[in-house]
Amino acid sequence: MDHLTPQPRRRDPRAKSPSESSSDELAAVSAHEEAERRRASWTKGITPQRPKKSGRLYSGSESPDELAVDADEYWRSSRTRNRHRNQSPINRTDSHDDHSQGGAEGHPEDDTVDTDEEQAHDAHNWSDRSATPVAPTLPPKPDHLNYKEKFVMRGHLRGVSAVQFSPDCSMIASAGADAAVKVWDTATGRLIHTFEGHLAGISTLVWAPNGEWIATGSDDKTIRFWNVNTLKAHTKVFDGHHNYVYQIAFTPKGNILVSGSYDEAVFMWDVRRAQVMRSLPAHSDPVAGIDVVHDGTLIVSCALDGLIRIWDTHSGQCLRTLVMEDNPPATCVKFSPNGKYVLAWTLDGCIRMWSYVESRVVKTFQGHVNQKYSLSGCFGTYGPRDVNYQPPLCFAVSGSEDGSILFWDIVSKQVLQRLDAHSDPVLCVHTGTLNGKRLVVSCGLDKTVRLWEEASEDDAVSNGEANEEGLGEGASTPTPKSHSQDNTPALDADGDDAMTDAMPSAAATPAEDVTMT
Repeated sequence: MDHLTPQPRRRDPRAKSPSESSSDELAAVSAHEEAERRRASWTKGITPQRPKKSGRLYSGSESPDELAVDADEYWRSSRTRNRHRNQSPINRTDSHDDHSQGGAEGHPEDDTVDTDEEQAHDAHNWSDRSATPVAPTLPPKPDHLNYKEKFVMRGHLRGVSAVQFSPDCSMIASAGADAAVKVWDTATGRLIHTFEGHLAGISTLVWAPNGEWIATGSDDKTIRFWNVNTLKAHTKVFDGHHNYVYQIAFTPKGNILVSGSYDEAVFMWDVRRAQVMRSLPAHSDPVAGIDVVHDGTLIVSCALDGLIRIWDTHSGQCLRTLVMEDNPPATCVKFSPNGKYVLAWTLDGCIRMWSYVESRVVKTFQGHVNQKYSLSGCFGTYGPRDVNYQPPLCFAVSGSEDGSILFWDIVSKQVLQRLDAHSDPVLCVHTGTLNGKRLVVSCGLDKTVRLWEEASEDDAVSNGEANEEGLGEGASTPTPKSHSQDNTPALDADGDDAMTDAMPSAAATPAEDVTMT
């Protein structure tokens, strides 16, 4: 049967369909004209251009995340188009006639094929644009400080026990055993005014948060206020303690003053009324140190009984008692800027950093001498200002009975700098910043107040001009002498490196003006 089955007839590919061989079409278009028409159509086509490799590409919202998505989608679609081109049976580089067989709409396709090198180059460029930026590598933190003495302010007749910058650091207040309170200009070191009124030596002073008042505590058992704008004393005397007033501190709003006394009590004063609003049965020995946390919610006190107590400001309740095994007398306490730790000075020559929540010592700083006097220090920051270290670099600073000032890194406990500061014990040190310059002010039993300014390694020592009054009352002397540095790590009694951050994670509560009548 197979030989009877008619075989299908092959169509001659050279044969033309009736429509193609129409006499009307042959009459209308010749082969030459057809070629010219195709050539003209090709030359008029617009060749698609590949995206320019610009240095920056924006999405519609200019969002960095959308930019990365746009770049990724473009690259994927580009790879798909290239794969389709490579799989096409038409070799675009064979002949000129290929251009006449363009896309469905008569437009020619791109006659370039990305090589492997070009594709790799494009992929590298696009990945650079879409990748998440890598944080720059921070330089290693400095291993020392470089404070230089700028001014020596003379005028006190006896030892100076307390010194502090004003809130804006434009002024310095100092007080001492001569019962006088002196206010100095920070920029020039010149004496602005001297307040007198206490009947005995002054042990402590503090600026009100609004910078208008200075409060002082004296051995005459009273607390007095001095107005730096009117240069007059407040009409009311804060009288209530039964013995020497050792330490005072303001709450952040300035409406409450906390005081510690030799009478073993801690008083909370209503500043507007000049009255005691609460008495805390604090210790069984004289209270030597007082401080208030940056948000005003906690009070810390210490005493010669060696105990450190944490108090709730609102209720007056004792929340925690910190105890050392041998209970050395504690003479000063300071909250860290973030309020998580308490720095405590004791008469065994140690400064201990307490985590009061855990009731344990996390750091112990040594290297200074402290066996007799009540010394006071504070915290400060260091490192290049244009480098954002996280957490910020922080130091603890204190005076010493041998006349020196020591700076410790709070994490490594390394001594960043040792200043040969005074000729007698340094009783108080405070830190501040003015016009972008980090400053330290100190005072001691040598009757002087000294201002120190941080300098870069290659800076010449910047000193002010000498006071025209020479070295007499209220004079300040610029001193260009250099000071030694000690980068030897301090010995550690506890060996605990858990504490890494003492700087504030949030700004302290803004201070409110205090209206006093």
